[in-house]
Amino acid sequence: MTIEEKLGQLVQLPGGRQKSPNSKINDDERARVRSGLVGSYLNVAGAAETRALQRIAVEESRLGIPLLFAMDVIHGYRTIFPVPLAMASSWDPELVEGAAHVAAVEAAASGIHWTFAPMVDIARDARWGRIVEGAGEDPYLGAIIAAAQVQGFQHGGLGKPDAIIATTKHFAAYGAAVGGRDYSSADISDRTLNEVYLPPFYAAAKAGSGSFMSAFNDIGGVPATANRILLHDVLRDLWKYDGIVVSDWMAVDELRNHGVAADGGEAAVLALHAGVDIDMASNLFVTALAERIRADPALAADLDTAVRRVLLTKAKVGLFDDPYRFSDAARERTSILTPQHRTAARDAALRSIVLLKNEGNLLPLAGSLRKIAVVGALANDPDSELGPWRARGNVDDVSPLLPALRSALPKGTQLVFEPGASPTSPDGTAIPAAVAAARDADMVLLVVGETFDFSGEARSRSDLGLPGAQQTLADAILDTGKPVVVLLMNGRPLAIDRLAERAPAILETWFLGVEAGPAITDVLLGRAVPGGKLPVTFPRATGSVPFYYNHLPSGRPADADLGKDSARYHDLSITPLFPFGHGLSYTKFDYGPLQLDRREVAPGGSLFVAIDVRNSGSVIGDEVVQLYARDPLASVSRPVQELRGFRRVTLKPGETRRLRFTLTPEQFAVWGAGRWRIETGSIELMAGSSSADIRSRGSITISASGEGTAPAAAIPTAVHEERLP
Repeated sequence: MTIEEKLGQLVQLPGGRQKSPNSKINDDERARVRSGLVGSYLNVAGAAETRALQRIAVEESRLGIPLLFAMDVIHGYRTIFPVPLAMASSWDPELVEGAAHVAAVEAAASGIHWTFAPMVDIARDARWGRIVEGAGEDPYLGAIIAAAQVQGFQHGGLGKPDAIIATTKHFAAYGAAVGGRDYSSADISDRTLNEVYLPPFYAAAKAGSGSFMSAFNDIGGVPATANRILLHDVLRDLWKYDGIVVSDWMAVDELRNHGVAADGGEAAVLALHAGVDIDMASNLFVTALAERIRADPALAADLDTAVRRVLLTKAKVGLFDDPYRFSDAARERTSILTPQHRTAARDAALRSIVLLKNEGNLLPLAGSLRKIAVVGALANDPDSELGPWRARGNVDDVSPLLPALRSALPKGTQLVFEPGASPTSPDGTAIPAAVAAARDADMVLLVVGETFDFSGEARSRSDLGLPGAQQTLADAILDTGKPVVVLLMNGRPLAIDRLAERAPAILETWFLGVEAGPAITDVLLGRAVPGGKLPVTFPRATGSVPFYYNHLPSGRPADADLGKDSARYHDLSITPLFPFGHGLSYTKFDYGPLQLDRREVAPGGSLFVAIDVRNSGSVIGDEVVQLYARDPLASVSRPVQELRGFRRVTLKPGETRRLRFTLTPEQFAVWGAGRWRIETGSIELMAGSSSADIRSRGSITISASGEGTAPAAAIPTAVHEERLP
C-alpha cells in the first residue's frame, strides 16, 4: 500500500446527515473511493445505496478494500426503542441487550456495519444535554448497561450477518463537562476519573466492543483526541484493548481550537500518535500527514499500526469474505419494523416507565371515570417520542398516546384533549380552554416536559424547570382541585419541586419510541404495573446540580438543621426531589434481613449476601432490589453509598424470592498511585428499594490487604434467585 492508500483507510467522511443519508454521495465522492482515499462513510444507508458504493470500492479501486458504513444507531434503527436514559430506568440488562440486537438486525439489513453506540458517559449534571444518551449517574449501573449494549449490537461476536460493530463513547469523562456545557472541559481528579468515569468503558472493552470513540473534551488541559496516556497507555497497554479508535466529528481538526496544535498537520500528528485510528469528517489524515510520515519513521510506525487495526476490523466483520453481505435488499424488506420488533419496543417502553408519586393510589385509573381531560401539547407530539437520535425512525411509525388511550378506555368514558401550553412557546393563550376542560372532567392527565429537541448533543440547558408556559399551565390545572396525574416526557431529570409538591401522582415516561402510546396506556389503566427505577437523581432546583447520591460525606455532612453549619444550600432541603433508584409500584414489597454466609473475606475470596423479598400487595409487580455498600473508614474519604448489585424480579401476590449476591473484596478497592488497593476493614452493606429507601443492613470485614486488577465498579455482581415456599 502507498502512504496515501494507508491514510485513506484512516479517513471517515460523511455521506450525508442523520436526516438525509446518502445526500453527499456524488461523482467527487465516487472518485475518492476509486482512488482509495476513504476507508469508511457515515450516514450512508440502505441496501441498494451501500451496495452501489461498495461495488466501486471493491471492483474499481486498485486494492479492492471494502468500505465500512456507519451510522448513529443509538436506540433503534427504524424500530425506535426508548431513549437510553429511559432504557436504563428498566434496570434490566437483558432487555437492553435485546433492544440493541433488534437495532443491529435492522441496521445490518440496510447495509450498516458500524454504530456509534453505546454512549457510556457517566452524567452527574442534568444540564448536560447528552445525559439522555447514557445510563445516568452511577458507574456500576453504567458498566452493566454498557456491557449489555455491546453484547446486543455485536450479538456474541462480529462476523455474523446480524451483528454490527459497537462504538463505546466518548473516551473519556465527556459527561463531566464543567457546568453541564457540552464540549466543555472535564476538570476532575485522577481518582474520580478512574472510580467514576472509566468503569463503564472498561466493562465495554471487556465485553468486546469493536471500537472506541475519543471524546471532544479535554481532561486537565489535554484534549482526549490527543491524549496518548488515555488512548494508548490506559486503553491499549493497561486494558489490552485491540479494537479501533475513531475520533468524534471534526475532533482532530478541533485540536487547533483547544490550543494544542498550530495547524491541521500538527493536529493530525497529535491524534495519530495518541492512538486515533480513524479521523471522522475532517479529512486531515489524508490532506496533512503524508509528507510528515515520510519524514518521521516513528509516525510511519503509528500509521501502520492504525491501518492494521482498521483492516483487521473489516476482516472481523467478514467484508473480505463477502463485501456485500450486509447490503441485501431482500433481507432489508423483511427485517425492518417487524411485528416482533414492535412487540419488543413495547415491552421496553413498559419496563422503562417510572412511577414517581401516587398519593391516594390515584393510579391505575378507575374504570368508573366519566370524562378524562388530557392537557398539554406533548400529549399530541409523536415526533418527540422518537427522541433526539432516531436513525431512520419515522414519526408515522409512532403509536401516540391520545389514540392509544382513547381506544383503550372503557365504553362510556369520554376523552377530551386541550394543548394548553407547549415547551417551545411562552404563549399561554390556550390555558383557559385547558382549565375549562379540566373543570368539566373527573380526572386530568397533565402531560408536560420537553420536546425531543431540548435534549441531545449541543442541547445543554441552564434551567431544568418546565420550559415555556408549562408551569403556568400546571398551576392553573392544579388550582381546579380536580385529581391530576402528571405524565413527564423528557430526556433529562427536571427540577419540578413545585409541581411535585402539588400533584398527587407523577409518571415518568421519558421518550419511549414507536410504542410509547400503548405502553403508557397500559400503565395508566393497570394492564401493566410500573417497575422502573430512576438511574439518575432528580434535583429540587437547577442551582443544586450536580446532585448525585454517591457523593463524599465531607467534614460537615449536610444536616436538616439550619442552625448547624453543614454542606447544604440554605434555601433548599438536603434531600433530592426523587432519589437515585426511586420508583414506586401498584403493589408493595417487604424485605427480610440481610443474610451473610460469612463475616470476613480476604482478597481472592468471596461471600454471599442474601435477601428475601416478598410481594405483600394484591397484584403482580416488579421490584428492583438494590445492594449498596460503604467503606466507613479508609485511607481516603469514600462515598456515602455505592451501588454494587441489583436484580429486577417479578413477584406474584404473596410470593417471596431470595436473592443471593456474590461479593468479592476487589469490588471495594480504592484507586490511588496508579493501582487498585484493597484495604482492610469493615464494609457496610445496605439493601433496599432505592438509595434512599434502605430496608436491611449488615456489615462484613476485609481481613487482608491486596490489589485489584479492574475498576471496582466494573466488576459485575453475580445474582441468583430462589423462589421460596
